[in-house]
Amino acid sequence: MGIVMMKGMNMKARGLLLLLACLALMGGGMPRQNVFRLSGMVVDTEGRGIGGVVVNDGVGFALTGADGRWALVTDTFRSKFVSISTPAGFRLPQDSGLAAGFFVPVGRAVAGGGWRFVLERRPVAADSFYYVAVSDPQVRNASDMARWRGEAVASLRRTVAALSRSREVVGVALGDLVFDDMGLFDDYAGSVAGMPMTMFQCIGNHDFDRRLPALRHAPEGAPAYAEMAYHRRFGPTDYSFNIGRVHIVTMCNIDYRGGGRYAELLSDSQLRWLERDLSYVPRGSLVILNMHAPGWNREGAAANIDNAPRLERALSGYRVHVFCGHTHFFQNVEVGDSLYQHNIGAASGAWWSGDVNRCGAPNGYMVAAVDGDSISWRYVASDRSADSRMRVWAPGTFAGHEGFVVANVWDYDSRCRVEWMQGGRPMGGMERFVGVDRGPSPRGAGAAAVPTSHLFRCRPRPGGGRVTVVVTDRFGGRSYGEVLADGTVRLWSGRG
Repeated sequence: MGIVMMKGMNMKARGLLLLLACLALMGGGMPRQNVFRLSGMVVDTEGRGIGGVVVNDGVGFALTGADGRWALVTDTFRSKFVSISTPAGFRLPQDSGLAAGFFVPVGRAVAGGGWRFVLERRPVAADSFYYVAVSDPQVRNASDMARWRGEAVASLRRTVAALSRSREVVGVALGDLVFDDMGLFDDYAGSVAGMPMTMFQCIGNHDFDRRLPALRHAPEGAPAYAEMAYHRRFGPTDYSFNIGRVHIVTMCNIDYRGGGRYAELLSDSQLRWLERDLSYVPRGSLVILNMHAPGWNREGAAANIDNAPRLERALSGYRVHVFCGHTHFFQNVEVGDSLYQHNIGAASGAWWSGDVNRCGAPNGYMVAAVDGDSISWRYVASDRSADSRMRVWAPGTFAGHEGFVVANVWDYDSRCRVEWMQGGRPMGGMERFVGVDRGPSPRGAGAAAVPTSHLFRCRPRPGGGRVTVVVTDRFGGRSYGEVLADGTVRLWSGRG
């Protein structure tokens, strides 16, 4: 009957009917309002307004007035959250150790006629704190979850308990919290809850719903999109906060198209967001940027984001440390004098196939110590029996280099020294080379192993006595590996 009606109508009437049909399909018969003027306040626990707080909806920014009031005109088709950048003078809001309270879904703000953010003032500044970065838990089933909880989380709980006795601890998971199963988000959240730290999250390519495209590629006003489950559990994917003298930013750099298809990329709108966010931060400040995929790897560069030079320009004028994962190998890159990338080893190693990453580094996580505007760091192996700084292979045990002592020094950079002695006599620096360390059998990386350049070798003289490898990191910390005459290897750490 509808076809007959259409044929008998004039062009104007047919156009009107088509418009009404489209509106009915989109909004149950009524046009959907999507642009709202949102407003609210940022107050302390005594209800006093806090001025100068940065508020944003992922597109637009506002600064609270002296009375703590803010207002934004928000397109709810594009923006899903309003969030604040917690000022350094206030505690980081959290719920059972998970970062919370710094954002509100736009739907809730609309329904409530605005939103009031409440922050607790710090009694003293947190100029010194620890920052714990964990990459790629990537649990896909009960077996992975058992290993994540029993190995990585158990180690994290010991480490954080010890660190928190002297200063505040902030943590971040750098993406791929799960392996395409959004139903495991709650299990992941429960596993890291209750520690004496505030744990933030970053989204990775396996944290998107494979059935859908990301919001930026979904039809306007779509009721579902790929990061919706992540949003519901953890909040916005691009956000920032301040602690001590440091500004910390987390961004999604996975451009997800659906069905497992994605590009490592920051969109132009995201880069504009970052520039606006940094415009409130004094030039020369220490900035930490968390993202899933790397930007500047020299080995395995195919996993780098496509527009790293554009990101580098946005970060210019600040002293930046980038923490990322995604690759399941360890690589430090000194991009420039003021830009350092830490592509850290994955907590899951080579996807829970063994105890090491694809480069031979043990499954683990990074602990950074921030003091004022300076930062130092060390890698921690989840397995307490593994050394956190290097592995040493006796002659005849590293394939393709049978006559050499080989050391894998995963946290190596240009200010690190790798030297050796034989029979107590200094022999100079070890030779750096590119090779494949599959890790100790039978729990190595196997076929997933990739070439890495943080390998070093030396050829000892037969009968010349025990060989000692000495690694001195950029902070003066020393690690030792000793190869005895019978091929036994002993590892220990000390100070320079």
